[in-house]
Amino acid sequence: MASYALLKPCPSGPISVQLAGLVRCYSAPANNSIPVAKRKYVPTSGTYPQGFQASGTVVGVKPGNTTKPDLALITSRLPCSAAAVFTKNKFQAAPVTFSRDLLQEKKNAGIRSVLINSGCANAVTGKGGLEDARLMGAEADKASESQQSTVVMSTGVIGQRLPIKKILDNVPTAFDRLGSSHDHWLSCAKAICTTDTFPKLRSRTFTLPSSPGTEYRMAGMTKGAGMIHPNMATLLGVIATDAPIAPHLTTPLLRHAVDGSFNSITIDGDTSTNDTVALLANGAAGGPGVTAAGSPDYLALQEVLTDFAADLAKLVVRDGEGATKFVTIRVTEAESAAGARRIASAIARSPLVKTALYGRDANWGRILCATGYALISEPGCEVTAVSEIAPERTNVSFVPADGSAELRLLVDGEPELVDEQRAAEILEFEDLEILVRLGTGKEEATYWTCDYSHEYITINGDYRT
Repeated sequence: MASYALLKPCPSGPISVQLAGLVRCYSAPANNSIPVAKRKYVPTSGTYPQGFQASGTVVGVKPGNTTKPDLALITSRLPCSAAAVFTKNKFQAAPVTFSRDLLQEKKNAGIRSVLINSGCANAVTGKGGLEDARLMGAEADKASESQQSTVVMSTGVIGQRLPIKKILDNVPTAFDRLGSSHDHWLSCAKAICTTDTFPKLRSRTFTLPSSPGTEYRMAGMTKGAGMIHPNMATLLGVIATDAPIAPHLTTPLLRHAVDGSFNSITIDGDTSTNDTVALLANGAAGGPGVTAAGSPDYLALQEVLTDFAADLAKLVVRDGEGATKFVTIRVTEAESAAGARRIASAIARSPLVKTALYGRDANWGRILCATGYALISEPGCEVTAVSEIAPERTNVSFVPADGSAELRLLVDGEPELVDEQRAAEILEFEDLEILVRLGTGKEEATYWTCDYSHEYITINGDYRT
């Protein structure tokens, strides 16, 4: 078994844990620098969509913040087709209500900007909070000389009013600082972070079947490190593309992408009040446009967008609060996709599984236990029956990140004699896959999650104070 020392200061951050003689640092350094282990996830360049600009501005939403950008702005010189997917939490933040109503009223057309503040969620703030969200949108519209064209997002502490005057006074500054360079986009990505240890930014190019000679571009950013679970999580995301997409297709395209990405991750099983992922398409790159569902262009774009959203979502998991491991949970040979998804979710959010992974303990019984209760309804709860589990057909394996042979832990319901040394070697990797074969069908599902460390408690124990 692994041995642990007490929490102690970390050379690059406030907290570390000494595990078997190895000092690991998990939380964000106090000076806003990026931990050494996370720097590899931050791009040093990018290819950004035509017609879009971005900026990050220091406002000081939290009074103690004087150096970190906390007001993010993305804007397009052309009106965009747009859509957003929002949290299903019943206590929805004011920006969620405002932005949903705006998109409905505009029928997913004519959107120009996304304005985001970090440091305060503007959630459970009553009528005053809704007015604050409206004022943010109106001030951005004024600066861009447009009307009803700004989606608004907020993230941070729940139950506190925004320092709205500070924000409104700095909206013109955010527009003045707009640019299309990589540094502008990276500053914008930093501005939406809260407990994140690194900014999450990606870009890519792609083509569509109808115009193979036209290069389209896509850029996206997201934030999130805790309170992460469908539907969706304490995360915000914006994806912008210069491909031409008809307004009525933006919602189905985004929903499909989110289900295969942001709705397939979990860190701690909590679904937030503010979750929003938005898609903006300005058509600046030209071409015939994606106008029909099911067309070759539509299907190609659907695949590109889903893969891109998954890349962003995985960055959230890699930055899970206190996390030391990125874990893929794959459930195969299920009777139904819904059953496979519920089982993968149960394993991914199990505190016992997650703590065992942190301790590098090959305690596969915890994986099997989560598999076994995943489809059982709690007393008093009616849940539609889904795929059955046959214990005598169930298999559990660890799949190492280096491409070597999987380590079989349970084969057709019979426990294997586990090579503990080999298991320990596999659990040393930062990346790990847990594979569960149910043997009852042909459906499958994938979730991405992380482990639980001491630091998760430390971060969330004093998040507000």
